[in-house]
Amino acid sequence: MSRPLHRGVSGGGRLSANSNDLWNDSQMKDKSEKEDFDRKNASPDQTYLSIRFPFRFLFPDNSPSKHSLIENGFPDPFSPGTLRNRHKFTLQLLKFSLVIIVILALTGSFWWTISIASSSRGQVYHGYRRLQEQLVSDLMDIGKLSLGSTKLKELDYCSPESENYVPCFNVSDNLALGFKDGEEYNRHCGPGSRQSCLVPPPMNYKIPLRWPWGRDLIWVANINITAQEVRSSGSLTKRMMMYDEDQISFRSASPGYDDIEDYSHQIAEMIGLRNESNFVQAGVRSILDIGCGYGNLGAHLFSNQLLTMCIANYEASGSQVQLTLERGLPAMIGSFTSQQLPYPSLSFDMIHCAGCGVDWDQKDGILLIEVDRVLRPGGYFVWTSQLTNSQRFLRKKENQKEWNFVHSFAESLCWDMLSQQDVTVVWKKTSKKKCYSARKSSSGPSLCSKGQDVESPYYRPLQGCIGGTQSRRWIPIEERTKWPARARLSSNELAVHGVNSDDFAEDTLIWDAAVHNYWSLLSPIIFSDHPKRPGDEDPSPPYNMVRNVLDMNAHFGGFNAALLEAGKSLWVMNVIPTSANDYLPLVLDRGFVGVLHDWCEAFPTYPRTYDLVHGKGLLSLEFGEKQRCEMLDIFTEIDRILRPEGWVILRDSAPLVDLARGVTGRLKWDARVVEIENNSEEALLICQKPSVKRQAI
Repeated sequence: MSRPLHRGVSGGGRLSANSNDLWNDSQMKDKSEKEDFDRKNASPDQTYLSIRFPFRFLFPDNSPSKHSLIENGFPDPFSPGTLRNRHKFTLQLLKFSLVIIVILALTGSFWWTISIASSSRGQVYHGYRRLQEQLVSDLMDIGKLSLGSTKLKELDYCSPESENYVPCFNVSDNLALGFKDGEEYNRHCGPGSRQSCLVPPPMNYKIPLRWPWGRDLIWVANINITAQEVRSSGSLTKRMMMYDEDQISFRSASPGYDDIEDYSHQIAEMIGLRNESNFVQAGVRSILDIGCGYGNLGAHLFSNQLLTMCIANYEASGSQVQLTLERGLPAMIGSFTSQQLPYPSLSFDMIHCAGCGVDWDQKDGILLIEVDRVLRPGGYFVWTSQLTNSQRFLRKKENQKEWNFVHSFAESLCWDMLSQQDVTVVWKKTSKKKCYSARKSSSGPSLCSKGQDVESPYYRPLQGCIGGTQSRRWIPIEERTKWPARARLSSNELAVHGVNSDDFAEDTLIWDAAVHNYWSLLSPIIFSDHPKRPGDEDPSPPYNMVRNVLDMNAHFGGFNAALLEAGKSLWVMNVIPTSANDYLPLVLDRGFVGVLHDWCEAFPTYPRTYDLVHGKGLLSLEFGEKQRCEMLDIFTEIDRILRPEGWVILRDSAPLVDLARGVTGRLKWDARVVEIENNSEEALLICQKPSVKRQAI
């Protein structure tokens, strides 16, 4: 077996006990010293050739002698010499190469940093913990992109007529399919309800004003409404609005226009409270406003820490829901016609209907049964209608018949009529289940069986039985934790939902930290080229107005809670996907608003609804093990409901985030993948939808 040509003389080398080996080593050492001397006295020509051909040592040298001659008679300048000298030369060469690489890297980094400052939108990044490490990540990212696949074709914009397109709510198509008697206004998501194009903004679309200015002043071009539709609104709404050439102003905060304040004060007195500021102490936090007009009640009550969700039928123009959302207030399309609402039973502390256009006496009172289902024990139903005015409208037999039916049916539901003033009536739902058994036989609807009493229905047909009575969440509003402590939930309250208090506490800590980091990402330095906002000379991040937030996979509602804890003046629509664990009852019990939804279908809202769309684990949920629809379909829907200059934050596994980033390119979004500190398996996808000016045709 051949022995090594060179043995290290340091670092724990082992000596042989054989004296011949020592002698051989001594001879080798003398020979090496002689070769060093000869090399030092080598001719200049040899030195020149050695520098000129520095990589000759990479090739094997089979020459028997250091001084062997080549064919022209000159000594071979590339004789290897000793291995020690060869290794020394190799190390020097490696050091020299390393210096060159470092210089090139620093030069490239400097050039890239300079280019970032002047690059187009989407190329600048700032504010996420470790900027130096991000620079290295960006350089690697550029290399990946240079080797990546060909860019997919961007989606085209839909026709200008689609600027207010809402899938699943096409009245003409529904009529053609045979729907009638109000069914044509319902939600019908069939094949072909989606469009494979991007919904364009209106011709003169403007970015909404920042909250709270945007609550009282909106741009006419952003919504589909005419001056005639404003003038034909209800008297109360009409007195609260002023239509100008390019804007609509709401004068609820102006002196002399205190109708809403008087009205809410009246409701509080009818309940037995001093004024509306005492609603929270009475256990009222979340309100469902049916046919909300343009959100005036919710806008006023928001200052009293009350959260009002507006629902109204789909309207092709003059939409209550679209205008309410444009003001930065919670709203969604919803109908009482034939389907249950996508809310859990026992979800709202108060349900309000002021001229909402619902015929409560129709279909044997089944619409009132749905109100009872979503109303919490001890909650209030407020009905304001001219039908209740005995001096005028009750003189007609038809009106008298309807009023008598509602009055008697409410009693059969175990509602107690608290008060009646002018055109407003307030009922209180019973807090005691024994009331139902104490009713006279065959008096009113029966209680739902266990199979009928679905806690979180998803557009199921309306039920003719009283629901929610078998739920563990049957807790009177007076006995619930008052807001804002309600958002945290006690261990006993969590046990009702089958949630461990430690898991809930851990979820809270995670989201408190995440929100701080998220907010630093929504900065004008990431994506440049933003206009100034009216009403804010030098706004702090996020630069655009973030008021309406959609959480596509809300889980416990931790994102919502963390945003409020951080003092952000916004509201969150918490969505629990139908394919996820149903924590929607927990979310609403925390005092938030939310719905159940299948993300393979369109969301029941108008275009340009939300400023920020968030989803943690949504990609894994919908595309991890079983894919029920295309990723592009969901992202196209996000684009439809996202406002221009709005943001998208998705947190998921790194491979799915990379896949999603490719899809965002087809939507014309600016996108960036951000690594999560101490988590190599997940990544963030931060996107912003550009503001595009539509050209006149």
